[in-house]
Amino acid sequence: MPAAIPTTQTVARVYELGGGVQFEDDYPVPTPANNEVLAKVLYTGVCQSDLHTKAGTAAGADGNPITNIKLPHIGGHEGVGRVIALGPGCASDIHVGDLVGIRFASRICRRCEFCLAGKEQHCIRGTNHLHHEDGSFQEYIALDADYLTVLPQDIDPAIIGPVLCAGVTAYKAVLNCGLRAGEWLVVVGAGGGLGHLAVQYGLAVGAQVLAVDSGSEKEKFVKELGVHAFIDFAQTKDLIQDVHDITSGGAHAVVVTAGSPKAFKSAADMLRVGGILSCVGIPPGKAFIEVPVCTIVIKGLRITGNLVGSLKECLEAVELVRRGVVKPKVSVRPFKDLPAVYEELERGDIAGRIVLKVSQDVD
Repeated sequence: MPAAIPTTQTVARVYELGGGVQFEDDYPVPTPANNEVLAKVLYTGVCQSDLHTKAGTAAGADGNPITNIKLPHIGGHEGVGRVIALGPGCASDIHVGDLVGIRFASRICRRCEFCLAGKEQHCIRGTNHLHHEDGSFQEYIALDADYLTVLPQDIDPAIIGPVLCAGVTAYKAVLNCGLRAGEWLVVVGAGGGLGHLAVQYGLAVGAQVLAVDSGSEKEKFVKELGVHAFIDFAQTKDLIQDVHDITSGGAHAVVVTAGSPKAFKSAADMLRVGGILSCVGIPPGKAFIEVPVCTIVIKGLRITGNLVGSLKECLEAVELVRRGVVKPKVSVRPFKDLPAVYEELERGDIAGRIVLKVSQDVD
């Protein structure tokens, strides 16, 4: 490795589930192995999933807490870094100086049915930066060169991090709705980190967007994004009736981005015949969608889930941001604000997304 690369770095580690974040300034900088690159982490978003994982409340596919988590663990999966060294065996199209993303998925097998179908986020042998490998809450990180997220070099690294998880997830959720121009999309949790991106990707496909959230600040925020209507769920006397009145019979699709069981409780009732419920937010614990089977059958409803997206879909989501069609609202904070950001996430009082500045860019 070049002499300019330090041997130690600052990282944010969690030693036990439910424990606090501990910053360490003498953690070893990794040496990139075969087919790996070393990247200097510049910025990273902070996702609700990081909070749930740290707290030990992240739910798996069976609804039980995920326990297969590397401990001690360095979280973070919305990072943007710059390649500063190449390990042996890297392809010739990867260069020192490239901007790269640190996403949820870290390594894939490229051979299972999901990888072959372009759904590699479901790879049966895949690993991720949320549970299995150290993520972007550190100054330097080794990344798999064969599954590298090479970003356009003219993007703003301060805003693109959240697009690598929240953005691609919101984009995928909107795609799964199959909306046509002029159809109604309801976004529940519209003012949050995921929600404000779902609003904009919905507008990008020509949908009429009805935002559901609470508070005057979030109302002002989403209206500035261009939503066609807003409902404050804490103030309305009949949320379902309001949705049906505004949309003239119910939404064509509802995207639930909030990670709260209450957010899902009445989502299906907002839909018209043939509507799609697109689920994004994952509540902690074993939460359920309680919809009568007769409702699903008679109204012809469809329910779909969205676990981030493929690398191709991620780069599509990034491209819409690069072109200015979608504009993430980020607040940049110092790296060591991470514990305070976790507290704010627990209170639910963040509009948009918090991004941490981890280190200075390479000169």
